[in-house]
Amino acid sequence: MSLVIQPSVFDFFKKLEKNNNRDWFNDHKKEFKAKEGEVKEFYNAVLNQLNTHDEIDKLKIFRIYRDVRFSKNKLPYKTHFGGSFHRAKPRLRGGYYLHIQPNNESFIATGFWDPAKEDLLRIRKEFEMDDSEIRDIIEEKSFKAVWSELVGDEVKTAPKGFSKTHKAIDLIKKKQFLFVKKYSDKEVLDAQFLENISHAFKIIRPYFDYMSDVLTTDLNGVSVID
Repeated sequence: MSLVIQPSVFDFFKKLEKNNNRDWFNDHKKEFKAKEGEVKEFYNAVLNQLNTHDEIDKLKIFRIYRDVRFSKNKLPYKTHFGGSFHRAKPRLRGGYYLHIQPNNESFIATGFWDPAKEDLLRIRKEFEMDDSEIRDIIEEKSFKAVWSELVGDEVKTAPKGFSKTHKAIDLIKKKQFLFVKKYSDKEVLDAQFLENISHAFKIIRPYFDYMSDVLTTDLNGVSVID
């Protein structure tokens, strides 16, 4: 099993960036398939690491083909690998993502990309009622050393039904609740990259534990799942 990302993966994508067309890709498809196989082994190694400290029920590695139907960018191929790791729902919420791309564009991400309407309201209500616990988690020194700031799209002022002067409005107005950690090409190719990813994902757990508790109980703390 491949536990290291090889430089040839980045080399292939750099060539694809300059030749992003079907003829070139078809001529080099055998090379791509070899790189894809190597990287899939790495993603599965990440999955195995995650399952030592979490419960992952699915790994999804995204295809290289771009959906260009509604995009101004008509280039047919992605120039990166991407894969998501789904936690065992409904008890465990949140997810992990690993993005491998040359030119120092690689990153990992965790959190809540597109919460359902009901989940988004529940999260906001929790922050409105008491934002102290979530702030303690995301402001903790070792947590911030790895994940820095909470990011994500947000409304301009306040969601309907919430006061724009509420002390937790910075959290309440978010529509996404994400943490992102970027990596240089050198870091991705390092032999410790797998271990570094696993460590970063392990550090996020207090945040996931908190959000999972919020999303599986009502405002009175009563479970909403069987």
